[in-house]
Amino acid sequence: QVHLEESGGGWVQAGGSLRLSCAASGNIFSVNGMGWYRQAPGKLRELVATVNSGGAFDYADSAKGRFTISRLNAENTVYLQMNSLKPEDTAVYYCNAKGYSRVPIRPYDVWGQGTQVTVSS
Repeated sequence: QVHLEESGGGWVQAGGSLRLSCAASGNIFSVNGMGWYRQAPGKLRELVATVNSGGAFDYADSAKGRFTISRLNAENTVYLQMNSLKPEDTAVYYCNAKGYSRVPIRPYDVWGQGTQVTVSS
């Protein structure tokens, strides 16, 4: 079983910054893609940013220029640095990881428990 542990959410005023962290652990053979998604009240979960094992990035338009995703492959950890936060960034942020488990070798696609980010105006 693969487990994701998230940290770093909280409350911040508009214009402030937060850094989210997510570490994958457990029965891991490989971690191919890692990323962050968010879900605001009454809305669907949406992509924020992803990074694959080769370092290719994908950002939502709302995140471009303000958020930076980075990854430490050796520790199966992904970070999301969020700057210039806006009230509309308020949401529960979820970490996601895709890859293959070790025993047995099979694909996984797992989610973290979510971390609340609240941006006040």
